[in-house]
Amino acid sequence: MQKDITISIIAPIYGVEKYIVEFAESILSQSYPHIEFIFVNDGTKDRSIELLEELITKKYEHLRPQIKIVHKENGGLPAARHTGLEAATGDYIYNVDSDDWLSEGSIEKIAAKIAETSADVVYFNYVKEYPTRSSVKRERCYTSAERPRYIRNMYNHVSFGTLCNKCIRRQLFLDNTIYVPKYGYAEDCYVSTQVVGYAKSIAYLDENVYHYRKGVATAMTGQQRRKRKREYILNFLDLYLKYKDIPTEHNPIANIVDDILIQAGWYSTWYNLDLYSEFEWLAAAVRGAKIRGGGSDVPLMAQIITKIVALWK
Repeated sequence: MQKDITISIIAPIYGVEKYIVEFAESILSQSYPHIEFIFVNDGTKDRSIELLEELITKKYEHLRPQIKIVHKENGGLPAARHTGLEAATGDYIYNVDSDDWLSEGSIEKIAAKIAETSADVVYFNYVKEYPTRSSVKRERCYTSAERPRYIRNMYNHVSFGTLCNKCIRRQLFLDNTIYVPKYGYAEDCYVSTQVVGYAKSIAYLDENVYHYRKGVATAMTGQQRRKRKREYILNFLDLYLKYKDIPTEHNPIANIVDDILIQAGWYSTWYNLDLYSEFEWLAAAVRGAKIRGGGSDVPLMAQIITKIVALWK
């Protein structure tokens, strides 16, 4: 008889008192019985934890044995997720954000797909929830053999690099070194590319599992955009350095190395980040990188320009 699959839901909590009850209701009311609920208090200063405790006491006391509330000093989202992972004991890990919510019965559907496929990673659709509308983000379907293409598409924003649309076998984290990013922007793509790279099998669940709350869009200043681009590429340059000496057949990010280097060169020029001065090795690495053509975040002509600029560095 097959063992029941336990799914550990990890939810960092910081400054979400406005949303915590709606979020917690959406996960605590899931129909699937074998869930470990891990709430990581990332040093929040508002009433989020108090409201969560009140809800559990009032409606979900029967789930208390399955609930862990872990307290830590504020250290940002990547560190909070890592703390949750260390506390987890389930067969699979599902990372969520505590200002969003899950569809009713969604964990049961994820567990059914895991039981059907035994996949290391089950991935699914999610819904962007704007103040006045919803937008379904439907993922492409990849076979396990297409994992390198999936990884490249995540990096280049063709597919979704989010963690909220992936349920991951916990053993992947135990058997491999999954690095945590230094910067918080796009931290989930940093982790997702590694996890899918190490996975032996993946499976697509065509269900709208997760609801990602989006606020009212505001214009981003040039300085804010530059800061985001800098954090994004610094995270991935760090990842490149961590794996650059690993043979291709064992390197989970092998299929995006050229993309990382070309993008770093392009960002250095286009956003005036001056990465060539910061990393003396970068120019030679960009000169050695291959132009990938289609599917890249960097247009083909920009890739060519980047290679030419690197010749003069």
